[in-house]
Amino acid sequence: MADRAALSPQPKPWIAAIDAYVPGKSAGADGRPLIKLSANENPLGCSPVAAAARATAGPPALYPDPDSTALREALGRLHGIDPARIVCGTGSGELLTVAASGFAGPGDEVLYVRYGFSLYDIAARRCGANPIIAADHDYGTDVAALLAAVSARTRLVFLANPNNPTGSYLARGALAGLHAALPSDVLLVVDQAYAEFVAPEDDDGALDLAARHGNVLVMRTFSKAYGLAAERVGWATGAPALIDILNRLRGPFNLSASAQATALAALGDQPFVEASRRANLAARKDFAAAIAALGNHGLRALPSEANFILVLFEGRLTAGEAWRGLAEAGFITRWLPGQGLPHGLRITIGTPEQMHEVAAVLQRLAETAP
Repeated sequence: MADRAALSPQPKPWIAAIDAYVPGKSAGADGRPLIKLSANENPLGCSPVAAAARATAGPPALYPDPDSTALREALGRLHGIDPARIVCGTGSGELLTVAASGFAGPGDEVLYVRYGFSLYDIAARRCGANPIIAADHDYGTDVAALLAAVSARTRLVFLANPNNPTGSYLARGALAGLHAALPSDVLLVVDQAYAEFVAPEDDDGALDLAARHGNVLVMRTFSKAYGLAAERVGWATGAPALIDILNRLRGPFNLSASAQATALAALGDQPFVEASRRANLAARKDFAAAIAALGNHGLRALPSEANFILVLFEGRLTAGEAWRGLAEAGFITRWLPGQGLPHGLRITIGTPEQMHEVAAVLQRLAETAP
């Protein structure tokens, strides 16, 4: 005991290997508030009925419904899912991490594609599993590479669709093919945080896979198209046995009364969600065209199905210089050297006026780059 008295508590080695999640910034290096195009928030805000509901949640002295019953029932009606096959979480982030913890551990492997969502690495390491990164195809998901990386130790595959931060999208047939080729004891987690921005006719079929198979979880969030990032509401659906595990691991009373009431009201205003999708599509198309016009300066906008575009800087103007130039002009974007993309800026689609100004700044910077 004398020897131990001089020691301090030590984390497990896999915890010490985690690089903490870095959120999108909202201010410049000098602390000056900037127009935030770094976190993929909805420039339209949220539904007015959701904003009103936020102020009328239950008494703050009382615990909220621990099972988010009314919200799960409403989600079930909207998507044609048995509410018993739905679990709600503190954003989809909580559910992603407990999915990894529930089905992987030390010595196991968690697989995802290069340039996937940075939280996947954290979720894998948090439970002691080894993150395995499959090669991409031009910054998008390469199904063949993913399948080639599957081993006897693979327990879980994370797939963001659309992908963050690249915006790439795996169509229904390709997703079905990926699932069909996976061993049945490998859990496929389809992260659909940006699904509401995809045209209904281009749906990837993930919810159908989750309804019909015992090794698929689909996760969504209210932070993006619904505009409720501050409330931290996410949900997942899958086979009852999978949902049971998530319920065992999620936090008790994980959604506040305010979060439940606001999300429930937002869910009832689907015209707002559709308006957000259409506004994003129009602004994204125009911004992509503006970047394409700068192709002779080495700028390239990757195709995106989300509410952001990843712009690559492959000429004289570097991503770091563009990031600083945009900050000087009043905009904060997401520079991604920590994710292997030192030549990329992920730029949230804001209002048409904001995107026009961002494109103009990038044009000026590209034309004057040394």
